[in-house]
Amino acid sequence: MADIARIIEVVEPEAQALGFDLVRVLYFKGGEIGDEEHTLQIMAERPETGQLLIEDCAALSRRVSDAFDALEEKGEVLIDEAYRLEVSSPGIDRPLTRPKDFAEWAGHEAKVSLVNPVEGNRKALQGDLTGIEGEIVTLTDKKSGAVSFPLSDIHSAKLVLTDRLIAATRPLDTSGADEILEEQED
Repeated sequence: MADIARIIEVVEPEAQALGFDLVRVLYFKGGEIGDEEHTLQIMAERPETGQLLIEDCAALSRRVSDAFDALEEKGEVLIDEAYRLEVSSPGIDRPLTRPKDFAEWAGHEAKVSLVNPVEGNRKALQGDLTGIEGEIVTLTDKKSGAVSFPLSDIHSAKLVLTDRLIAATRPLDTSGADEILEEQED
């Protein structure tokens, strides 16, 4: 099994060197039915846009691969089985993983899965994210109303794709988009 904390120690400086913020690192088996291969998923973003371009993903992938190779040459193997490296932007319905995510995306709808139940044995919540104060996240759940829980109790959290979220999301740089030429058939 891979040591995610150690992997993050290696990946985060590589992301920062490119000017990116690390959003999430996951290591999991499969993804599709019957898929036995492991995947190391790295999500990062440019702080000014909250996104990564394809070129950014490729650059981070190369840096991470080079860093892992350099450690292997010194005798430290971070992942001892075959795996797929996946580097991506968090996307519009992004995971919420850091305290700042809960502050920045307050007012938007989120799905939260908890480790420990709240409000009468509920572990799955969905509603408008109110924000975070210290280490306590508050969400206005569609069924229970205002619910607060420790950040450490979150198993997973992500934004829900809504019109409000789409309107609030900064678009990618579209310069040059009007210069796209269409080929005409002869």
